[in-house]
Amino acid sequence: MENIPFYISIIFIITTFLSVFIFYKATNNSKIFLAVILTWLAVQSVISLAGFYKVTNTLPPRFALLIVPPVLCIIILFSTSVGRKFIDNLNPKFLILIHTVRIPVEIILFWLCLYKVVPQIMTIEGRNLDILSGLSALVIYYFGFIKKTLSDTMLLIWNFICLGLLINIIVIAILSAPFVFQKFALDQPNVALLYFPFIWLPCCIVPLVLFSHLTLIRQLILKRRVNKSVISLSI
Repeated sequence: MENIPFYISIIFIITTFLSVFIFYKATNNSKIFLAVILTWLAVQSVISLAGFYKVTNTLPPRFALLIVPPVLCIIILFSTSVGRKFIDNLNPKFLILIHTVRIPVEIILFWLCLYKVVPQIMTIEGRNLDILSGLSALVIYYFGFIKKTLSDTMLLIWNFICLGLLINIIVIAILSAPFVFQKFALDQPNVALLYFPFIWLPCCIVPLVLFSHLTLIRQLILKRRVNKSVISLSI
């Protein structure tokens, strides 16, 4: 990755810490979350710099170590009472704002494509429309939490649409990587995400964005149920 300009890595590092900071605010400044996420980033950095993820001919791919632990963590949080309590106390305003980091992420992916370490299919010129999630997050935040004119139904619809866009690029990124089951971009595979600092995208930014969508969806559904119960009781 020596051919990648230094500024791209710096901007990506700033974007990663911005996503961590926004989610930290969503947790109401949880020191436990901050300690866990910073430790996770440090561990993955050391593993990546040692060249662990450069080996791509294994099955399952070593890349799984970046995404499986965060996914398991999300499952545990949603399936335990302590985890659900944590989820329900997260600040919804910051769960919206965190999606703005998808704007610089998409710009960075485009730059990486120009240097042929990410395929075009993973950019806005290909099949990746995730930048729309970041741009629309600003609109959703303004009308939902400043003007307070956006309904919970619209918030739910927006979350489901943007969740779909996220899943789309996750699948494309995995199937574009130089693994034994690679399906896309055989001439220009996704290799950037196997190197530091870009390994932070699958192990940190994407899980935080995914978790924010799932959390807000849960909060909105629970709110609708409570409102229906109140209406039923009043009748």
